[in-house]
Amino acid sequence: MASFSFGSGNAAKLLRIPLYLAGRAGTLVIPRGTRWVFGCGAGVGDGALALQRLVAAEGHDTVWLTSSEREDSDAAALGIRTTRKNSLRGWWATARAGVVVVTHGLGDVNRYAVSGAFVVQLWHGIPLKRIGLDSPATTQVPDIPGAPVLRRLIGILYRRAAQRIRVLPAASHRSRGRLESAFALGDGRVVVTGEPRVDVLSSGDPIECRAKASDVLDRALGGLPTGSRIILYAPTWRDGADDPAVPTAAQWVQIIRVLEESDAVLLVRSHPLGEGGYAPPLPSRRVRMLGSGVLSDVTPVLPAVDVLVTDYSSLAYDVGLLRMPVLFLAPDAEDYARTRGFYGRFQDVAGEDAPTSWDALLPQLSALLDDDDVFAAQSERSGTLSAEMHAFRDGGNTRRVYEKIRARGIPAPKGAA
Repeated sequence: MASFSFGSGNAAKLLRIPLYLAGRAGTLVIPRGTRWVFGCGAGVGDGALALQRLVAAEGHDTVWLTSSEREDSDAAALGIRTTRKNSLRGWWATARAGVVVVTHGLGDVNRYAVSGAFVVQLWHGIPLKRIGLDSPATTQVPDIPGAPVLRRLIGILYRRAAQRIRVLPAASHRSRGRLESAFALGDGRVVVTGEPRVDVLSSGDPIECRAKASDVLDRALGGLPTGSRIILYAPTWRDGADDPAVPTAAQWVQIIRVLEESDAVLLVRSHPLGEGGYAPPLPSRRVRMLGSGVLSDVTPVLPAVDVLVTDYSSLAYDVGLLRMPVLFLAPDAEDYARTRGFYGRFQDVAGEDAPTSWDALLPQLSALLDDDDVFAAQSERSGTLSAEMHAFRDGGNTRRVYEKIRARGIPAPKGAA
């Protein structure tokens, strides 16, 4: 079920204004040090983890700010020191940090202690749907008296928060323009370096990467049928609204039939902010749930996936680094374009014949799985789409981001030559 919306989040933000002011006062008198603090709205992973591993290897002092026991455990398994972000220690760690690294927003760390820090916003995907100030959804508030004034206030707060960003990596020049607009950033703060989070998709031997990803996926799900092809279904978040693509009971029967005929497994990756009711009416080992509670970061296991099905997820750009075929299932594309908006035309990414229902998608999926020529053609199209949006595919994005940060005045770790 839907669990979060911009409206509810913005209402909470307005109520927290006194805390922001108090935190701002505290950071004015507390000197910042050289420590790097990291946070990620999706758990211990994404680009923040890639950058943390490099920064720690370079000798910098780092700490990860967590929000749950699961994150504490995940970080401990990687040997990463942690502090709860919403504790007094978390506030102090953020207030004393020289560099603050986030992937979603300033709430990835202690939001009340960010003022004055060198903020690195890694973001979490190439924008296909409009984000930030480019989307009317960003400044939504509950429908109450004075709502227009509150929306303007939220817009002001969002712009002020965005102005704290010193470095925001972009995958390409096309992506850079979208991010500059969404965050109202200029002065060269959006830099074309490639995104650290996808280095895992463009480095190492492909066979070894697939074997490693398959092992992680198999352990996370408690075993998968040997030799079966893997289909990942990743619908995006709809700002608190229900997902219109949840299959009916009859559609589930047809989905499972196609999976059995083609010896495939469907992994359902609902968005962590609004997981849909995707359990089939009858249990089947051909359908598995792969939500964030099962696997916090899906990117490292993408080499084990054979086909992506999505609507508006930025994964559609990423899997092209692996030349993975993509099918689009978008039952509400026209409405989504009106309420949220896209960068460019959705049809330019998904094609003119993107299915609007599972009934229309399943024949395309069957053809893709059963016809090598169809699979090859879709793989080629996926690679072309990705090449338009990813300027680098050498596994060096994280290093380029680190060097950009260092070049903007961040000192070397103590003892470095």
